[in-house]
Amino acid sequence: MKKEKIIIITGASSGIGFQTAAKLAKQGHVVYGAARRIGKMESLKVFGVKPLELDVTSEYSIDKALSVVLHAEGRIDVLINNAGYGSLGAIEDVTIDEARRQFDLNLFGIAMLTKKVLPHMRFQKSGTIINISSMAGRFSSCFGGWYHATKYALEAFSDSLRMEVKPFGIHVSIIEPGGIKTPWGQIAANHLDDSSKGGAYEVQARKTAEMLRKLYDGRILSEPKLIARTICKAVNSSHPKARYLIGLGAKPLVFLHTILPTRWFDFLMTRVLN
Repeated sequence: MKKEKIIIITGASSGIGFQTAAKLAKQGHVVYGAARRIGKMESLKVFGVKPLELDVTSEYSIDKALSVVLHAEGRIDVLINNAGYGSLGAIEDVTIDEARRQFDLNLFGIAMLTKKVLPHMRFQKSGTIINISSMAGRFSSCFGGWYHATKYALEAFSDSLRMEVKPFGIHVSIIEPGGIKTPWGQIAANHLDDSSKGGAYEVQARKTAEMLRKLYDGRILSEPKLIARTICKAVNSSHPKARYLIGLGAKPLVFLHTILPTRWFDFLMTRVLN
């Protein structure tokens, strides 16, 4: 019988976060599913998940949510930073405000929440932090520059954090999904169309958006439950891996990025997207 753990998972209102929260609760853990819209997590209560209102970009919201968990449970064993946001567009087309929005959620929000949790884990002399990154943190493609930048930053943040907190008995893992069948692809395609309208990149961006819609409408992408299983594996391990690279295209594309000259990989990515 696995030891019951007190878990907070952000971005639990849909997709990977929803499935992971439900699976961990069914395994017997005490799971707080966190999201900005608490009403969207009502159906998680069936599995025993405790909905928690949390906006990771708000320090007040973080403090309030953590006080709820600590008052009820007295500890936090696992933090899963799953909340994230991404929109596509040429670097020239995407506004700086939109770029900041992605960094606020994908990096600074994660950092703020993590910093608030760490003192409690250090006091316990144990804990696991799992950051949901992407294969997009290991290589770049056209029209994803700002999103890739946030994921590259999260990779570096996680690597440094892992080394810093190891002496306190705290583990840090990065989950790097490949192509996963979620609504993200359709949303990203719409953002790409919108950001490129009337601009220098409109024709190329429209082709990429069409490719994304076909890909995410098809059956080739990996299911979110694959990622949920991997996150659960990291949660339940006494010595979780530093990285879990999983899902469609993740391992072969990262491998090709490692071995191919940069110009060859650039050519491959532009051909794939068009």
